[in-house]
Amino acid sequence: MRTVLVTGPGGAGRTTLAAATALAGARQGARTLLLATRSSAPEAVLGVRPGVADATPIAAAPGLYARRIDPAGRFRQEFLAFQERAGAALDLLGAAPLDEDELTELPGSESFALLHALRAAHDSGDWDLLVVDAPPAAETIRLLALPAQVRRYLRRLLPPERQAARALRPVLAQLAGVPMPAQKLYEAAERWEGELAAVQRLVDAPGTSVRLVTDAGPVATATLRTLRAGLALHGRRIDTVLVNRLLPTSSADPFLAGLSDSQQTALKALREEFRDVPVHEVPHLGRDPQGVGELAALLDGAGGGLAPPAPPAAPADPWTVEDRLASDGILLWRVPLPGARREGLGLVRRGDELVVTVGRFRRIRTLPSALRRCTVSGAALREGVLEIRFTPDPALWPRSAPGA
Repeated sequence: MRTVLVTGPGGAGRTTLAAATALAGARQGARTLLLATRSSAPEAVLGVRPGVADATPIAAAPGLYARRIDPAGRFRQEFLAFQERAGAALDLLGAAPLDEDELTELPGSESFALLHALRAAHDSGDWDLLVVDAPPAAETIRLLALPAQVRRYLRRLLPPERQAARALRPVLAQLAGVPMPAQKLYEAAERWEGELAAVQRLVDAPGTSVRLVTDAGPVATATLRTLRAGLALHGRRIDTVLVNRLLPTSSADPFLAGLSDSQQTALKALREEFRDVPVHEVPHLGRDPQGVGELAALLDGAGGGLAPPAPPAAPADPWTVEDRLASDGILLWRVPLPGARREGLGLVRRGDELVVTVGRFRRIRTLPSALRRCTVSGAALREGVLEIRFTPDPALWPRSAPGA
């Protein structure tokens, strides 16, 4: 199954091009679902209102269906289920349960609802192509990083290796007369770990990619450069950059001709920045497309650039370790970060973890076993690749190892 998350800066037209991408997939014969967030309005583009949450998706065209997530409903469902499972412990604490009609979703619930909808669509087996009208790019980057981050928090707060006393909990529960809260916490953590791991496998799958939508304005290149670095930090693949609403280059009107020249300058800069990523032009129709017929005209004008590409082979971890012990006495951890700049680049080691910061984006990775026995001796950013040098620690490095 292919999954394409269509995102970009706000106002660039990602909802229109998400719908166009989904239509292109359906026209190729793929059973396609367009998944919309609460803030997007695909009904204005498709001409039909998507089904909500678990309702039957609405058919928009042959082979194309649309559905919108329901963060509020999902939050109420999960909260009430948790409250029921933890009922005995809450009674012990004297807590008063909340009723469904007084529950209001908390900030961040939309991200979890979207991840749940992604997994549900994959698990259903009903679709060949899932196109997501994703939030603005910075939010999408944080969304894609969320499963790994929450799993790390769970491991730190409720480490599985500290469950050795699990066998004693039933005895303690009998003595207390209620299930032990710690047992409920670990059971919940195990369930969340399983669900988050499944979502992370989906996000990391070779068939999942990100499609960036941008206009051809004067700051487009700088904006997308930052977003590209954030996506690369989390190992996310960009399949295409779509440059939207391009004006004709042969207008006799001086005003339109000046705007077109400015767009072509920005387009040239984008092509230079994204030399290794397809950059496709999407023409301006003179209006916002409304209905499947006008979306089809947009597809024809884009010349096939909106069709989802075939998924690549399963990628290896892009963070690779190069052995230079024999020549330089170091191990080199290479981190691809196209678009990153030295300004705003941060690197901190915390025990067996490395914290890498690129602008407003941050990732924490556990060091490979060999690097845990080394000290960080330097780093450099060269041609979009962060090279981190590790020198073996004599107190930890095996004496029989080469180069020790």
